[in-house]
Amino acid sequence: MLSRVKRRLRRMRSNNANIEAINEPPLLVDKDRIIISRDNLADSIPLINQMVGEDEKLIPKRKVTFMKWNGPILTLKGYYYLENLPMLDEDLVKKRLVLVSKMGVRIVIPLQDIPFNELNLDENIDHLYKWSGFKGEINFATLSKNNSPLPDSEYKTYLEVEVHVPGDSRYVKQFPLGNIQQFLNNGFHSTKMEHFTAKRELKFNLLVTYDQSVKTLKIVSSKLKDLDPSEMGLDAEETSRGLFYRFYSSFVFKLLYKWYCLRPLKENKVLFASDSRSDMSGNFAFVYEEMLKRDLPLDYHFMLKRGVGQKKTYKEIRELAYHLATSKFIILDDFYPMVYPLTIRENAELIQLWHAVGAFKTFGFSRLGRPGGPSPKSRNHRNYTKAIVSSKSVAKYYAEGFGIDEAKVIATGIPRTDIFFDEKYKEQVRTELLEEFPFLRGKKVITFAPTFRGNGQQSAYYPMEVLDLEKLYNELKDEYVFLFKIHPFVKNDFNIPYQYSDFFYDFSSYREINNLLFITDVLITDYSSVCFEYALLNKPMLFFAYDVEEYVHKRDFYFDFISFIPGPLLRSTEGIVQSIKKQDFKMEKIPPFVEYFFDHRDGESSSRVIDELILGKNDIDEGKE
Repeated sequence: MLSRVKRRLRRMRSNNANIEAINEPPLLVDKDRIIISRDNLADSIPLINQMVGEDEKLIPKRKVTFMKWNGPILTLKGYYYLENLPMLDEDLVKKRLVLVSKMGVRIVIPLQDIPFNELNLDENIDHLYKWSGFKGEINFATLSKNNSPLPDSEYKTYLEVEVHVPGDSRYVKQFPLGNIQQFLNNGFHSTKMEHFTAKRELKFNLLVTYDQSVKTLKIVSSKLKDLDPSEMGLDAEETSRGLFYRFYSSFVFKLLYKWYCLRPLKENKVLFASDSRSDMSGNFAFVYEEMLKRDLPLDYHFMLKRGVGQKKTYKEIRELAYHLATSKFIILDDFYPMVYPLTIRENAELIQLWHAVGAFKTFGFSRLGRPGGPSPKSRNHRNYTKAIVSSKSVAKYYAEGFGIDEAKVIATGIPRTDIFFDEKYKEQVRTELLEEFPFLRGKKVITFAPTFRGNGQQSAYYPMEVLDLEKLYNELKDEYVFLFKIHPFVKNDFNIPYQYSDFFYDFSSYREINNLLFITDVLITDYSSVCFEYALLNKPMLFFAYDVEEYVHKRDFYFDFISFIPGPLLRSTEGIVQSIKKQDFKMEKIPPFVEYFFDHRDGESSSRVIDELILGKNDIDEGKE
């Protein structure tokens, strides 16, 4: 018997896959003995009792009363108690879902304890077991370390209850879920699970069936793909050029820049450079069009790439060094890594037309010490001579994020917001969209535009399984259509089920989100800066932030998230549906939000950028409109 207990304890101690932060009791196992420290004796006794069968006298009473799968997300409710053990105090009760692999690895997931009467069942249970109820929502696609899917294996599923009887002991009992076949449509459930990092792409299949022999769920996670995305695709050779390319694009590039700096600075030369767009769109387009409209005597050059992963040719690297060295005005719209090691020439201007509006998520040097944050010695952003913002109220946050002096941050307004004050343009866009997409006619439009999850472009994803498409369809299809505008960085697959295709539409490839906002009646977002532009329309928005605690911990905000957002915070599909049906949008928060984040509301931001940053005029009206 001792040998069996020792084997079980060793296995439990070596298990590093537990999801719940349960500390296994420190113990020493030698040939003949198991030694447990006195401080951990109370925690160990229930486990040892369970392993040697001393708790068989405990009679479990349990039932799963609700179970639903939405992709890899399991929602379940039920009750579990041990006869004659009182459950009158919530603090003395714990329930868990336990997955046990073929190798005996336990994955322990805490469940929420609820009063039995919240289950609304017809069954009568003694008041002694008041806190026997439980509920939980488990996402198997983010269950493991670093939010990766359930590890590849076959698992049996159990319920575990722990009851502490004051003055007596703690009792732990693990038991199968019971007959839950009624909750599995067609007898099984299958879905895909994906995970992305900069250097790893994972895909799993999750298969859920009923195990008749054990009377519980059998869950099989099968790894389908595990690769480095940079090694795949037709441009794999292009994106991994090796040592000489890295040497040329760094050391040689900087030498070329210094060499070209010996040439005269061209006072009328303007360079638009971006590693996030391959065309003149966004703020670039509005500033450039304003320059052309004024017929300014400027010499324009463009160095545009669709993403930081798209490598420049040797010729492009030489041209970039030349244009950076000889341009009076270098205009950026996003992160541009090749410019940061350079010392900008005297009398030249490196201007950042940052793509975001307002100040929301922390970025740049505001994230020092956080996961994915920069090194204190980083030179990124620090050589900007000017940067634009929408309001003086947020200038200090941009100065902090870029690591520059606040005097260099100018509240010109954001050029691409100019169209929000052009009624003729807005009406033209609405007409064109309705002609191009006639299914929008006669329905109110919900646009779902969340930001991505992950540390950046190379690891961006969005877990679409957090939305219950069936519920949204059934509750809202008669009055609304639902447009998905997913961030272009997102890599994971998303397919709209055909049975919902008259309600859900994927507009992710539609380039200009601002145009979509003009036909949107309700915006659903989370931590995206799109809320700033949409607020200018004074229309309702919802903030679907199911992971707000984790996001605050890892990313954080410049403002308290709950008090900041100009709309309700929602954590579930049910919350979205109820807020829309009840028209509960907290519209009163929008006017002060706009007042704080926009100094100018006149559609002249592009003009101010040119007047103040290009032509050097300083007589700009600094008052709010």
